[in-house]
Amino acid sequence: MTNFPHGFLWGASTAPHQIEGNNLNSDFWANEGRAPGMERSGDACDSYHRYREDMQLMVDAGLNSYRFGIEWARIEPIPGHFSRAELGHYRRMIDTARELGLTPVVTLHHFTNPRWFIEEGGWLGDKAIEYFTRYVETACTILDGVEWVVTMNEPNMLAMMTGLALQMQKAMEAKQDWQSPTVDTDNSEKSEGRKPLPAPDVEIGRRFVEAHHAVRDIVRERTGAKVGWTVANRAFEAREGAEDKKRELEYIWEDLYLEAAKGDDFVGVQSYSAQWVNNDGIEPYPPHPDNTLVGTAYRPDAIGIAVRHTAEVTGGVPILITENGIATKRDEQRIAYTKGALETLAGAIADGIDVRGYLHWSLLDNFEWGHWEPTFGLIAVDRETFVRTPKPSLAWLGAVAQRNGLAA
Repeated sequence: MTNFPHGFLWGASTAPHQIEGNNLNSDFWANEGRAPGMERSGDACDSYHRYREDMQLMVDAGLNSYRFGIEWARIEPIPGHFSRAELGHYRRMIDTARELGLTPVVTLHHFTNPRWFIEEGGWLGDKAIEYFTRYVETACTILDGVEWVVTMNEPNMLAMMTGLALQMQKAMEAKQDWQSPTVDTDNSEKSEGRKPLPAPDVEIGRRFVEAHHAVRDIVRERTGAKVGWTVANRAFEAREGAEDKKRELEYIWEDLYLEAAKGDDFVGVQSYSAQWVNNDGIEPYPPHPDNTLVGTAYRPDAIGIAVRHTAEVTGGVPILITENGIATKRDEQRIAYTKGALETLAGAIADGIDVRGYLHWSLLDNFEWGHWEPTFGLIAVDRETFVRTPKPSLAWLGAVAQRNGLAA
C-alpha cells in the first residue's frame, strides 16, 4: 500500500460552462456554432439543476472534495448589475457540498467571460482589472466556509485562447473548422491541414498576473480561504542538447505563471501528457494506438514531472492537483492511467514535495469547448435524458480515497 498524507483531498473537478447548460450571457455561448465543426453546449449536462445528484454520486463513491466554478456571466449579466438569485444559487452549491461532507474548491474564473466584458475590450481593455476586482469582491460575499479558492483557471491557456479568439474570427470568415483549445492537433490524422495551437502571448499573460495579484489579498482578507490559481503544465522533456530551448518554452507556457504564484497559499497543477522539446521547439506527439481522444500521448507520468517542475519554480508553494485525467472511450484505460499518475505523484510526495490533494478531470463527460466527443468523465451523461451512469473508474478512485492509499 502506498499511503498519501493525512487529510489528503480526493475528488474531481468541473467547469461551469462545460456542465451547467444555457450560459446565455457568456462570450463562449455567443460564439458557439458559428465556426464550422464547432458544436453548441446547449443544455450541457444540466448540472445547474442536478448539482446535488452529481455531488451525491461523488460521496457515494467515497470521494471527499469537489472543485467547481461560479460563472461571472451569470452573476453579473450586465455591467454593475449583480444577480442575487445567481449568487444564492452558487451559495446553495457550496452549502450542499459541505452538507454532504465534500470540501468545496471554488474557481472564480474558468475561461468564460460576460459578453459585455468582451464588448468593452475584454482582458486587454483599460478597465479589465477594475471589472474583475469588482466581480471578485461580490463573489466573496458567498464564500464563507470555503477553504480553497482558485482565482483563475489556467491563465496560460487563457492567454493562448485570447489570441485564439482572433483566429476563430478569421476561421469563421474563411469557413475553417473550429479547433478546441484543449484538443492537440499537431499529430493526429484528424488534424491534417490544421495549424498547431499558438503559444500563449506573454504580454497577455502578464495582464492575468496583474489580475490575479489584484484580487488575491481581497479573497484572503474577506474569506480566510487559501488562495491560488491553476496552471496548465505541459511537462516538457528535453532532447539531448535542447535544455535551453526547453527553458525558453517553459517560461512562455508555464513559468511566468508559476513565478506569479510564489506569494500564493497553494498552486493548482494541471497536467495530462508530457511532450518532448528539441532545438527546433515542441515535437508533435507521434501517432500511436494509445493516443487519447484529444491527440495527446498516453503519459501517466506527466503529473509527476509537472509537480516536480512546479515545486522547483515556486520554491515549494503547496500543490493541489486540480486537474489530471485522460480523454478515452475505454474506462479500463482511464483506471490504468490514473493508477500510473498516482504512482508518480506518490513518488514526488515521498521525495518531500508538498501535495495536498488530487482532483480528477473530470467528474462528468462534458462539453469540451466546442466538441462533445472527448470523454474525460468518471460519470457518463446521457445527452437527451441527463441520466448519470457512474463508470468503474469512479468506484476505483473512490476506493483509493477511502483507503487514502494506492494498492500495490
